[in-house]
Amino acid sequence: MTALLLNRDLLRRALPAITLAVLLVAIFIKQPLAMSQFGLTLMLQYAVPIALATLAQMFVIAVNDLDLSIGSFVGLTTCIAGLYLPTEPLLGALLLLLCIAAYVAMGALIHLRNLPSIVVTLGMSFVWLGIAVLLLPTPGGKAPEWLHGLMNLKVPGVPFPIIAAIVIAAVVQIGLMHSSYGVVLRGTGGNPKAVARAGWSLLKTKMVMFGLAGSFGVLSGLSLIGLTSAADAHIADRYTLYSIAGVILGGGEFIGGRVSPVGAVLGAITLALAASFLIFLRISPDWQIGAQGAILIIVLALRAAITRGSAR
Repeated sequence: MTALLLNRDLLRRALPAITLAVLLVAIFIKQPLAMSQFGLTLMLQYAVPIALATLAQMFVIAVNDLDLSIGSFVGLTTCIAGLYLPTEPLLGALLLLLCIAAYVAMGALIHLRNLPSIVVTLGMSFVWLGIAVLLLPTPGGKAPEWLHGLMNLKVPGVPFPIIAAIVIAAVVQIGLMHSSYGVVLRGTGGNPKAVARAGWSLLKTKMVMFGLAGSFGVLSGLSLIGLTSAADAHIADRYTLYSIAGVILGGGEFIGGRVSPVGAVLGAITLALAASFLIFLRISPDWQIGAQGAILIIVLALRAAITRGSAR
């Protein structure tokens, strides 16, 4: 009986990787030419910014909140980076730091006033978008040369997005899941009363998690403009939905501080590949969100079935 429960638990943890593997096999069967470094690089070119935005969302979900503004925030950071980093890097860096500080303040406000994060972040999404449109009414700007070069780095034998995803997932996994302070941060969502009794400030931990969310949102925007070479206030509008779906696909849950950095990155890569799969099937891009939603529903149904089996 114990062995069966362990097997079900392992299966549940492996579900994000299994989903990604199944999707890759389907892509390779439909388009064998995709099974190459060039093909994988092309399919995964936007996986890095999506993965970073997904991790940003994961930090917020880990403390039992939800961020409906991350897409607009990423769009704003691309506008700031495209306008100021090439010509006035110090000003651009300062503005990006102010954006992170605003995220920290948002986390403090949600905690101190006990406000619903959905309402606050939804309101902030209009603020981020409004500032971005004021800065850049039409697409424009330019990516710094160093950033464009980094995001288009050629590594012999392995697509750069895969290397970047592995490094990002490993760093966050170690920091959040295998460090003593990471336990405290996750405990804010899992058992806040126990964290408070242990002498930790719930306000401080929530501010740290929102600060991490803002930092990864900035990194997502920087990586995105590094790929596109131009900024646009609406360039990442779908990233809010992508980020939430990526966290859930990766095994995260909305309550209890239960998240998985590696799973979140795998979920983000799955969403990025789903769009390529639709292209190979010659299905309109308008169906991308629907297909990604179908993948999410299937994975959640499988997870629920495994969980029910474990509880019997």
